[in-house]
Amino acid sequence: MTSQKVLVAPSILAADFSHLETEIHRAEEAGADWLHLDIMDGHFVDNISFGPAVVATVRKHTKLPLDVHLMIEHPDHYVPRFLEAGANSITVHVEPEAKHDVAKTLSTIRAAECGVGLTLNPATPFEAVEPYLASIDLLLVMTVHPGFGGQPFRLEMMEKVKRAKTWRDAHQSTLHIEVDGGINPATAKLSIANGANVLVAGTSIFRAEDYAKAISELRGNA
Repeated sequence: MTSQKVLVAPSILAADFSHLETEIHRAEEAGADWLHLDIMDGHFVDNISFGPAVVATVRKHTKLPLDVHLMIEHPDHYVPRFLEAGANSITVHVEPEAKHDVAKTLSTIRAAECGVGLTLNPATPFEAVEPYLASIDLLLVMTVHPGFGGQPFRLEMMEKVKRAKTWRDAHQSTLHIEVDGGINPATAKLSIANGANVLVAGTSIFRAEDYAKAISELRGNA
């Protein structure tokens, strides 16, 4: 594969939760491809977000694919709950601090006919995910340290994106390469140039006056 359609996945974490249904509909009408849901447990990352109940609520209000990112310990224990809540894709972490058997968790997600994702933090070397690339649908390269929104984009993470693209091309794979953290029109352009095809964006969409314009600009359209 030399290129794939660029997909934009607005991160619900940056939405106005007092008007969540409206925010979901605005993002959908603006051309979002997926919705990204960040699950944080206060252990794996130093923040707490929301759980399966909110995912189920989002599911009621949209037909868009729900891209669920588990930034939690023991994701294997919680995967069934997020499957039941309506996740279309579940991404887990490769780091030992996530405290699970990575291969077994990926297999469990696959067996449920759900999209299988794996991610690595900025400090984690690309080599950590290489053994699993053939068994996943999506590789998420964190371009900030996970846990809090609004952080600056880490340019050095593009080396991991390039390595993932090299692998994808060599294996003629349809692997999605996703980036999350500090994504705006400039960093989106850079990420796409290096091989990313899924852009997770929170504040650059949900803090914009015109969601459709914000999404179009992330894709590289003036």
